[in-house]
Order: sequence, then structure tokens, then C-alpha cells
Amino acid sequence: MASSPEDPVLERYFKGHKAAITSVDFSPNGKQLATGSWDTFLMLWSLRPQARAFRYVGHKDVITSVQFSPLGNLLASASRDRTIRLWIPDKRGKSSEFKAHTAPVRSVDFSADGQFLASASEDKSIKVWNMYRQRFLYSLYRHTHWVRCANQRWRSSIQSAKTRLGADCGSDHELLTDKFRLKLKKAGKTTRPFRFSPDGRLIVSCSEDKTIKIWDTTNKQCVNNFSDFVGFANFVAFNPNGTCIASAGSDHTVKIWDIRVNKLLQHYQVHSGGVNCVSFHPSGNYLITASSDGTLKILDLLEGRLIYTLQGHTGPVFTVSFSKGGELFTSGGADAQVLLWRTNFDELNYKDVSKRNLKRLHFDSPPHLLDIYPRTPHPHEGRIDTVETTETTVRTLPDKGEEICGYFLNPSLMSSECSPTILKKKTEDISDLPSESQRSIPLAVTDALEHIMEQLNVLTQTVSILEQRLTLTEDKLKDCLENQQKLFNAIQQKI
Repeated sequence: MASSPEDPVLERYFKGHKAAITSVDFSPNGKQLATGSWDTFLMLWSLRPQARAFRYVGHKDVITSVQFSPLGNLLASASRDRTIRLWIPDKRGKSSEFKAHTAPVRSVDFSADGQFLASASEDKSIKVWNMYRQRFLYSLYRHTHWVRCANQRWRSSIQSAKTRLGADCGSDHELLTDKFRLKLKKAGKTTRPFRFSPDGRLIVSCSEDKTIKIWDTTNKQCVNNFSDFVGFANFVAFNPNGTCIASAGSDHTVKIWDIRVNKLLQHYQVHSGGVNCVSFHPSGNYLITASSDGTLKILDLLEGRLIYTLQGHTGPVFTVSFSKGGELFTSGGADAQVLLWRTNFDELNYKDVSKRNLKRLHFDSPPHLLDIYPRTPHPHEGRIDTVETTETTVRTLPDKGEEICGYFLNPSLMSSECSPTILKKKTEDISDLPSESQRSIPLAVTDALEHIMEQLNVLTQTVSILEQRLTLTEDKLKDCLENQQKLFNAIQQKI
């Protein structure tokens, strides 16, 4: 069947790395894409048609994390060689090296204002750096295990597996290639096990000690702690307004926590493998997840349900990220490919979505994001419609020195290599609901519920505005107190 205009679609894919993709990040202007890989190279891709990509050489071991600065003038990378590098994202790719960790560095993250860079390592510490002076500031210690993520699994050729993984690595499950059977082996860890909050006041981190910790960057103390006794979190991220965090679990789960009331808001178990990465849509209404089961899942957080399953990679998916505007997202995995997707579903007006959802209303509806402890299990089991893309042809450009060309996907041209790309959309039409339930809801009740939904929407927006005003008031009060203290000190010196 043809895909709906609201469905996400695969726009392009890039090839240039020789091993698994560990991290991806969009530039703030949405014109470039940075990727890190097991091949030790960092690559910078232009999203302009037929533009060359640049390969940056400097790290001596696996690159575990990449991230653009908020202004896009710097690009940070972390590596198993125990170093952090700051790159100038141009065709020359000059870089400076930071050394402070005593073990492999797992992730890097810029604060929202770009003044600070934080790094997390297997030495159980988080270190914070000043970007203006490019100097180390302080460390955070409280985790009792590596500040890292769960083991990832990746696939390559037999020769690459032997040289990179070694014969002593344990095996988990097997994948079939065209000519032979390969064993997936425990090869590494996911990236970015911590994040700055949007306002830069907090840092969230996760570890194999089965805890998620919230740190205050002002007093450098751990101010909150979430424990998961089933599995550990591979990845954590703040939602855009900084009130909630999402965790990607080794136990195949995705959890949404409210850090204001220290409660679990939502709990999803939609993957059949460990979840390696999550990314919030800039609106905060959607969350995309990447898993070792080879799929991407898109969750509607307002409705509390799974809405899309995307299949494009031929092995585990290790990383995923929305662009800053949310119109695009990208994913990378064990197949060494970087896939670029167009979102589409975020173009729906939320009011229209609410009205459409009221038409298929039933009494056992899925929970809202603001519900603490959902009333019923999330309805992830349902009828699945499959949308397949058409077969096409791939056009490649020749390499030139360190400039690697991307492999581009034209809407009318697509290779057989990408033909398995499938979109699976979970739908709930009126026809799927019991007719008796539909008839049992009077029109007056429907109108009343619609009015309530609109009022709740207004209330939610009002609370959000009040929170922003409260934050601004706190900042102004803090500035006033600091100025008062400076004035007091000046008067004391004169006396």
C-alpha cells in the first residue's frame, strides 16, 4: 500500500565508514551531519545533494561519541583512546586534544550555552571543561561502576570480526549473511551515557551500577538518584523543557521519569532487544528509539503509545538523533550505514490530532504523559500495516583523498540493498473498535470530552509559560543578589 503523507520516509543514506556507526549528530543549522565509528574516523557529511563528505583522522581507537557545539563552530568527539578532541568542522578539520581521563571516554556533551563540555568515562567519573579557556574544571564521582552504556553488538565481515573483536569475545546470537553465518559479539558500549539539562544547571548520567543520577552543576553534588533493579540504562536524555528524562534500558525497555516529583511516568516495552539510544523530538511530543533488534521505534508521548516501527538497517541500530528543527532524523548501526529520514508526522497540528483521537475514543484509552503510573498496559499489540518503498538504483561518486562521497538516495531511485526498508505503522481506526462501544458514547459526552481536552491543552501551555517565567524570575533574583553582594563588598572596601 502507498505510504501516507504523515509517515516518515527514508530520504538518503550515506556510506563511507568501514565499521559500525557509534554516534550521530546534526549541526545546529541542519546542513551537516557528524558521525563517529569503530573505524576510528570522524566523518562530516553535507546534506546538500552530491556534496562530498570529509574524513577526520586523529583518534587512535574507536570513536564513541560526537556532538556539535550550540553555535556549530566546534565539533567534539570522545574515544576509547582516553582522549577528547575538539574539531573545527571544515574541510581542513584541525583539532585540539584534551586528556584527563584514565580510561576510555564514552561520551561528550556541550551545555546549551556552549560554555562547558562534559565527558564521561569508564574511570567512573564525569569531567567538566571550560570551553573559553579550554581547561579542565572539576570531576563528579558517585557511580560505583563505569559511567558508560551496555554492551553493543555489531556485525561485519569475518576478517573484520577477527581483527577487531578477537577470539575471546562472547557470542549472543547469529545473523545470516549472503554467504555465511556470523556471530554477533560483545564489542562495545553505546554512546552518551549522560546529558546536560536544557538550562545547563543539571547533568543526568547512567551507569552499569543500575542507577541514573542527577547532578547539580552549581554545587557539584548528586541531587537525585533513580534505581532500576531489572537492568541498567544504556542511554539517558532530557526532554526539551528539562522536566523529564528518558532512559534506554538493557532490559529492552524505555522509561520516562519526571524529575520534579521523582516518579516513573511511562514505561514502554516495544523492542525485542536492548535499547541503545533515544532522542526527543524538539516539540517533546515524540521519542525515537534505536535497538539491537535492528529497528527504530517512534513513540507518541502524549498518547502514550507506539506509532511507527522503522526497518532499514541490516543489523543492530546503535544511535539515533533528531535534527534541531525536528524535520529530519538520522540513525546509524552495525551495517556501517547512516540513514537519513524525513519526519513528516510532526507536521500534524496537535489540536487536529486530539480531535481525530476523540473520534476513536474508548474507555480504556492509553495514558497521557502527565499520568503517573499508567492505568492500563500500553496497547502496543495491534493490527500492523506494512508500507514498502519501491526498488531503485544507486549512484555513487568517486573518492578523492580524505574526501569521501556519500551514496545518495533519489525518491525515484533506490538500490536493492535498501529495498528491505519498511515502515510499520500501528493504527487504530474506528473500524477496529467494538461497535457497541462506539454507539454507547452519546454525542453530548463526546463534545464535553472534546471541550475538556481543549481546556487541558490550554492548561498545559499555561503551566509551561509559568515555569518559564519562574525560571526567568529566579535568574533575575540571582543576578540581583550577586549585584547586591558586589555592592556590599565595594562599600566594605571603601570603609
